[in-house]
Amino acid sequence: MTTSPTWVTAFLDFPPGDLERGIEFWRGVTGFELSPRRGDDGEFATLVPLDGDGYLKVQGLDEGAGRLHLDLHVANPVHAAEAAVELGGHVLVRHEAGYVVVRSPGGFVFCFVPHPGSRRPAPASWPGGRSQVDQVCLDIPPSAYDVEVEFWRALTGWEFDPDVDREFARLEVPDDQPLRWLIQRLDDETGAVSAHLDLSSDDRDAEVERHVALGASVVARHEWWVVLSDPVGTTYCVTRRKPR
Repeated sequence: MTTSPTWVTAFLDFPPGDLERGIEFWRGVTGFELSPRRGDDGEFATLVPLDGDGYLKVQGLDEGAGRLHLDLHVANPVHAAEAAVELGGHVLVRHEAGYVVVRSPGGFVFCFVPHPGSRRPAPASWPGGRSQVDQVCLDIPPSAYDVEVEFWRALTGWEFDPDVDREFARLEVPDDQPLRWLIQRLDDETGAVSAHLDLSSDDRDAEVERHVALGASVVARHEWWVVLSDPVGTTYCVTRRKPR
């Protein structure tokens, strides 16, 4: 059974005490506005694009390190969670608000949610050119790779392209989705599967300079991408891919 998401939202989960700094930085990166706060302590919010539907959200954690998790928007979260369990996933929470929290076979936590999205936002324009957060990359340790890839391929029904690069593969998402899906086979065993965001840009080096001015730190430079860390320790990449 496939449960192809109609939309995918990336949740930036910030460590305790770092929500405000995280919001300020990612608003600067994206040019998005901030929705009204939600939650008992105002710990949730959406980064709202100037056009199109939201696909980036923020959460202030009560404990633990920062991370990225995904919301998969589906018609019926309960049925989608049942399909995930059949494929090797584990249900962690069935919430009365209608969403279901699931852990993949490799340990990546994500949610099935019922509310839809449909209009992919346009890239933002800056003096150095356009840029956009437009890709999520699943970072998978070698021992979990085959099982984890098959889980996501079967769950979403998206075509798997294994030939992107030596260490990278891709799930081919529909063009109206806001986030492309890249899959990275890590060299080392790192524990659970994790994920990070990538940006496309007309001028990668100018975009990196803009992020550094906003408070990011450069972690590593490669031919096609630069790894950065935001002011609260979130790792992400700026690439040479041109925005759609």
